Amino acid sequence: MTKIISVNAGSSSLKFQLFEMPEETVLTSGIVEKIGFEDAIFTIKVNGEKVKKVLPIPDHTKAVSLLLEALVEYKIVESLDEIKGAGHRAVHGGEIFKESVPVTDEVVEQFSSLNELAPLHNPAGLIGYNAFKENLPHCKHAFVFDTAFHQTMPQESYIYALPIRYYNDYKIRRYGFHGTSHKYVSQRCAELMEKPLEDTKIITCHLGNGASITAVDGGKSINTSMGFTPLAGVMMGTRCGDIDPAIVTYIMKKEGLSIEEVNDVMNKQSGMLGVSGISSDARDIEDGFKEGNPAAILTTEVYVNRVINTVGGYYAQLGGADAIVFTGGIGENDTNIRKLICNRLKDAFGIVLDEEINSCSRGKEILLSKPESKIQVWLIPTNEELMIARDTYRLIGE
Repeated sequence: MTKIISVNAGSSSLKFQLFEMPEETVLTSGIVEKIGFEDAIFTIKVNGEKVKKVLPIPDHTKAVSLLLEALVEYKIVESLDEIKGAGHRAVHGGEIFKESVPVTDEVVEQFSSLNELAPLHNPAGLIGYNAFKENLPHCKHAFVFDTAFHQTMPQESYIYALPIRYYNDYKIRRYGFHGTSHKYVSQRCAELMEKPLEDTKIITCHLGNGASITAVDGGKSINTSMGFTPLAGVMMGTRCGDIDPAIVTYIMKKEGLSIEEVNDVMNKQSGMLGVSGISSDARDIEDGFKEGNPAAILTTEVYVNRVINTVGGYYAQLGGADAIVFTGGIGENDTNIRKLICNRLKDAFGIVLDEEINSCSRGKEILLSKPESKIQVWLIPTNEELMIARDTYRLIGE
């Protein structure tokens, strides 16, 4: 048995799960929030119960030290030497990394060279890695890339209709994200359908505050909605998704905005928040929809429209589909959004949703469609941390 810790470091947060491999037993999980603040929050699960502390945590190194001390303090491990591997979520692997890799000095250098492609995420991932390396000097490490799963896309899917020199010189192309999630739920869906993965055509919908949809053919991504950055694709919590690019320069001229300011509008002021004027939280939009709030209804209708347009295109590219999978915070919990999407696809795809099952299913693995449905519809909670642990265990050996 080998203990592997899965790590997801953000700019001011650190999520983790500790696994016993290969059994895939979760020994504990937790999160450190508001790193860099005096009132940072450290939460860890001990014997099924959450233990929460509020205290100053100045940086990621302190956060990692705190959680590792807690593992020993709460006797989750007898010694930190028991942790043989650490798998780190690495958001952007560019074209350099087509799969998960063991971390070496060369890998760190290559990964750092991609910071410009993901300035908010890649540096945070590197900070998390360095913090664990300092605290667990004898542990082996692996980087698991969000973009790697989408490296199987054909050129027709990832090349933008820009002068080709932008791709040749700057690698401007569609990369896609949430790859670890799409990989997990598509593989799990094949298992649940009891079909060989290579014989499946699955459309995976990772719908959360960030959202992306992927066409998975035989276990391989052939198209995905996010693009060069996670701003592209369907409407999200605060991100606009796909828009006419001329809107950007038009707004800049009309309102005298700088590049940074208009970028902020598209990333942080748009999406559900921008259209509704209510909230970026889908739960608030769902409540407003039920109450008959016109802004919430419009926001929901726009969201559903963008999702079905993307799913419809991928259905055509795949030449049909065996299943549609909902995952992510909205996909797993928003029963109304799932119902509206499936009902809009009913006539074209022959989907027959079991509305009774759908209405009471949140965050649990379940078939949402009726037996007569031509395409199965699944709710499969994502488990990126498990995928990170699997890849890390495979890479470091027992």
